[in-house]
Amino acid sequence: MFWVGLRRILDPKVDRHLIRSEGEVIIDEVRHHWVVYDFPMLEVLIAFLLLGVMLFGPVDSAPVILVIAAVLLLHAGWKALNEHRDRFVVTNMRVIRIKGVFAQSIATTPIMRILDVTVHKPIAGRILGYGHFVFESAAQEQGFREIRHVGRPDERDLTIQTVIQRSGLRASVKEDAEGADNGSGESSGVTVTPAPAAATIYPPANKVIFNSERTNWSDPFDG
Repeated sequence: MFWVGLRRILDPKVDRHLIRSEGEVIIDEVRHHWVVYDFPMLEVLIAFLLLGVMLFGPVDSAPVILVIAAVLLLHAGWKALNEHRDRFVVTNMRVIRIKGVFAQSIATTPIMRILDVTVHKPIAGRILGYGHFVFESAAQEQGFREIRHVGRPDERDLTIQTVIQRSGLRASVKEDAEGADNGSGESSGVTVTPAPAAATIYPPANKVIFNSERTNWSDPFDG
């Protein structure tokens, strides 16, 4: 229970950055893969080993060992907290990058500005299930150039591609609707000449078509 409460306190609270008035919802909230916590855990392990040596070692060296162990624990905690609060969020409208503990950095860009996504999976990543995302977009200088240590990279890539495609379809439908409004309402500045009425085309006399009322094949000119 303590750890659950601590995680909630340290959580970056992504929900409060959503534009709910426009119907924005979270599609995927990407946390770093657990492999990023390996080094902090190693530092914690070394710190506890040093504390064990301090208990059974010379008394004179105890203060130095205690200081080294405390520094290792503090650094491990700080590193783990930074990784925990570094989030990459995909919504139905934008991509958001939130990171930082005390000084928080928030970068956003519309999903339609993402031009290309490259997924790089090193050998260790293929074994452990993580990859690095490289984005080609107009937001390269806003913290979206590279997102490292992303778990389940294939699924995440498919999710991002799906959101991009759907956003493109929505934009196309919106443009078509705006064009229709301009044609039926106010003038858009373009003169549209109505097409002439189509002439009635009769099939050849020997052509047989299906008559849906008679539910059989018959001659269209058969009285």
